[in-house]
Amino acid sequence: MNLQIEHEETVATQFPVSLTQMARKGRMLAVGVINAATLTSNYVIPRRDQRHKSGYQREASSSRVNKLIQQLSLNRVDLPTAVLLNMREFDAEQHLIEKNGQLFLAPNGRPLYVVDGQHRIVALDKLVDSDPDRWSSYEIPFSCMLGADEREEMEQFYVVNSTAKSVRTDLAFDLLKQRAETDPEVMKGLVESNERWKVEAQALTEALADTEIWRGRIRFPGDERGLTTINSSGMASSLKTLLDTPYFGAVSRPNQIRILDSYWKGINLCLPEVIAEPQDNTLQKSTGVMVMHPILVQIIEYLRSKGLSPIDPESYADVLRDPFEELEGDTSGGDVATGADFWRSGPDGAAGQYSSNAGRRVLTARIKNTLPELDVE
Repeated sequence: MNLQIEHEETVATQFPVSLTQMARKGRMLAVGVINAATLTSNYVIPRRDQRHKSGYQREASSSRVNKLIQQLSLNRVDLPTAVLLNMREFDAEQHLIEKNGQLFLAPNGRPLYVVDGQHRIVALDKLVDSDPDRWSSYEIPFSCMLGADEREEMEQFYVVNSTAKSVRTDLAFDLLKQRAETDPEVMKGLVESNERWKVEAQALTEALADTEIWRGRIRFPGDERGLTTINSSGMASSLKTLLDTPYFGAVSRPNQIRILDSYWKGINLCLPEVIAEPQDNTLQKSTGVMVMHPILVQIIEYLRSKGLSPIDPESYADVLRDPFEELEGDTSGGDVATGADFWRSGPDGAAGQYSSNAGRRVLTARIKNTLPELDVE
């Protein structure tokens, strides 16, 4: 339990609530809004004690708490979703007060056990401690079970955390780009946290979806699988290394698109049969793009060193033709797949064995080692 807030007398300690009944067991639930001073003065997080088989919460993640503190301090986020609490030592006569037809919940120093929402509450605790004048009256929605025991808390904790579904990465990237384009504060926060690349990568992915090689191949949130070969988050993630490089990351977005379009057209000149049948090959799937886009960094440097254009498909084809022809690997049947056959999906190809993160790094290194060397004069 936390220390009492010095300014507690300046903020409300009784909160208007509505009572409802949980359907399955009939447990009473108080729903309302509570200020940060009272919440952080009374909360208890039942940490898991494996030895005594008590509690159920893991330690709060410092990085998550600190990130939330930063976002709240800069007024970039709100806390609109309710935390789930429980008052184990509930007494209706002490803790429920009726005034003028309105029901109020009064903790009166009783512990409020945190069932869900510990990171938000810990962040608020630190903010109230550092600046009580600003944060004591900050309000957050809450739902509070009345009189449940630890077993019931544990059951609700399990249900909330085992059935919650995180936002898909492709949808998260899409929404992040939209927010950043309409709210300068979002983009400012992304720059500070070195995550601006996500917005840039999503924009490039959307542009690539309109190019000749990638039209109809990238699957965005809500799209049917159809003839697509890769989801938008996979494509966006593959572009991070490129966007982090001084040259590619510095050129304008239209020129970045021209470079990527030319690069894949150059690949098509080397492997037309692979590009013609993208669903039957891995080159335009996650494994392929996660390998080919990091390689582009080295290829651009080579072209620039030779005074060649990074928007000429023929230049890329000249650099990649020999490495593609030399590339070989074992199939699952024990044969050797070379050239275009290397990229075939299923047992007749060899690229599938590189689908893990470690495998992709190995394949990337193999191809890089066969690229022309940079001349240093």
